[in-house]
Amino acid sequence: MISLNYQSINSDVSQSFQFKVFDHEHPNSNDSNWHYHPEIELVYIDKGSGKKGVGTHLSNYTNGDLIMVGSNLHHMGFTGSFEDGKTEVVVQFLPDFMGNAFSKVPEFQSILKLFENAKCGLSFTEPIKTHVGEALLGLQYETNFQRILTLLDVLKLLAANSPVFLNSSNLEELNNNDQLKRLFNFVKYNFQSELNLKSAADKVNMTIPAFCRYFKKNTGKTFTQFVNEYRVNHAAKLLIETDLDIQSVCYECGFNNFSNFCKFFKLHRKYTPKNFRKMMIRKLME
Repeated sequence: MISLNYQSINSDVSQSFQFKVFDHEHPNSNDSNWHYHPEIELVYIDKGSGKKGVGTHLSNYTNGDLIMVGSNLHHMGFTGSFEDGKTEVVVQFLPDFMGNAFSKVPEFQSILKLFENAKCGLSFTEPIKTHVGEALLGLQYETNFQRILTLLDVLKLLAANSPVFLNSSNLEELNNNDQLKRLFNFVKYNFQSELNLKSAADKVNMTIPAFCRYFKKNTGKTFTQFVNEYRVNHAAKLLIETDLDIQSVCYECGFNNFSNFCKFFKLHRKYTPKNFRKMMIRKLME
């Protein structure tokens, strides 16, 4: 059985937060399963494309991303491989890494609000994405004291900008729901096969009607909608990153009917698979 991963962050006692830089020569070896940890996580990918799974949100990024994941919010690893030359910076820190300063110092109140919003998962667009990304990449060349100043400056900048909320604000119960997280991993590893309600309900020892009510209540989606959304996002990734013909992409993503694949893809992406690929190629060449 696929289990939910609690990720233990190895703490460096010489500094108050952790940061790591990954690339082709130094890939991220962390488990890419759905996982969670008490540390807030700030992730910058400077280029390339990949999947973004945070809470119940599933999407793709195509030109890098800047993502903030709140404390104990379950999420996927954002970079599966570094063959396309991506560089990824991961910064992890506890919400109270500055003691009680964020709740006591007036100038830090906006950062405290940022931490609260991060419980929904946040994504930041240009120009703040590149500006903050460059600052995070520069952490590797700074002293520990300089790094803490840079991080505070980054958090202040993020707090002053309008992010994209990846989930609604009702995730608190979901964050502590091990059964649902286990189901997310089940979908991740089996979406290319037939996934039916019975197999999903069996994973959490429920009857099919009880499971349907449970899943819809906790995610706002039916299980079938969630699976199809996951498959469509994987299809989008393949259309961007590979030369597979569209029919092959359909079957690679677990759809066994080409017409249904095209229908669901257009429903979620607003384009047919063919037009989506053309549009993304044009964007990437701009």
